[in-house]
Amino acid sequence: MLLPALALSSAFLAPHAASRALSTSKVAMNGGKGFGGGEATRDPAPTVIDPNDPKGKQQAIHKAESFAEYLAKRSAGGGAAPAGGSAGAYPSLPPSVKPGVLTGQAVVDLLEDAKRRGYAIPAVNCVTSSSVNACLEAAAAAKAPVMIQFSSGGAQFYAGKGLDNTDFDAAVAGAVSGAHHVRTLAAKYGVPVILHTDHCAKKLLPWVDGMLAESEAHYAAHGEPLFSSHMLDLSEEPLEENIAICVEYMQRMAKLD
Repeated sequence: MLLPALALSSAFLAPHAASRALSTSKVAMNGGKGFGGGEATRDPAPTVIDPNDPKGKQQAIHKAESFAEYLAKRSAGGGAAPAGGSAGAYPSLPPSVKPGVLTGQAVVDLLEDAKRRGYAIPAVNCVTSSSVNACLEAAAAAKAPVMIQFSSGGAQFYAGKGLDNTDFDAAVAGAVSGAHHVRTLAAKYGVPVILHTDHCAKKLLPWVDGMLAESEAHYAAHGEPLFSSHMLDLSEEPLEENIAICVEYMQRMAKLD
């Protein structure tokens, strides 16, 4: 099943300290070396020492806890991991959640598990194959699931700004290319991925139409849609029109089950 989403978005901004004039700022560092000296003199003791550090200076490498370690800590507070699991299932997650692109019930299972156990799944807008690879590498290092998503503008950039984007042709091609890239590599990295597309206003609906056509062809050939989900954001439209359009798209997506 291809999942639609009607979303209201909010932004979360990390607070930052007010900047200070450099002329009035002084930093005292151990060993008498300031910025650029090479040694991480203000870091705590390293948890891992890199024997292959080419400069022999950046020794303080601090290993973050893995997703499994994080879940284990939460389990102590009552959020126990699902019992059992089929072969190939991802550790500590529902049995349907396996490395690769998730669709249908596996997406629902992962989101319900995240809600029940109180963890977040990062969603990253990617604009190049390199940014996709970086997301997969980071998720693999954390042994955690991830959402990789494309916006209309980001998908057009993925295809290349030199392509004609009449009728969102380049944006569709870029998103489809990115989707196949993710599908090719997600299992190689051993990462469960929700392959999503970002806010789609009414004026961008032809972009979703193009991706749905590709998903329908992929479903006919492979028994599952190309993408995991799409977000329709019709919050600028009258409520009745908003609901009517969403019903139309949900009926179309429900056939990819």
